[in-house]
Amino acid sequence: MAILLDIYVRIRRAVPLALGTLLAVYFSYHLVQGEHGLITYLQLKAQVKTIQAELHVLQAEKFRLARRVRLLRPDSLDPDLLDEQARHMLGFAHPDELVIFTDKGL
Repeated sequence: MAILLDIYVRIRRAVPLALGTLLAVYFSYHLVQGEHGLITYLQLKAQVKTIQAELHVLQAEKFRLARRVRLLRPDSLDPDLLDEQARHMLGFAHPDELVIFTDKGL
């Protein structure tokens, strides 16, 4: 009977320790691998950095296009840009001009 009592006491002491260890492992796993865990945080951080770089490129393109539009407004018309646009749209060039085609859009 003393052996059974000793086993019971040891099990009773080990159960809270085992439950605490299991809880610590469970929360540690979800801290790293969970939906809001460390790995997801790092992936989202990299995605934000990529999207911010893309945003910077698009904002530069928007600024460039807005500048060209501003130069074509009637109150501040740039004659050189108007000439360039007309030649591009109509496909005209002087016989002594050298035309260089690029992949960049207007």
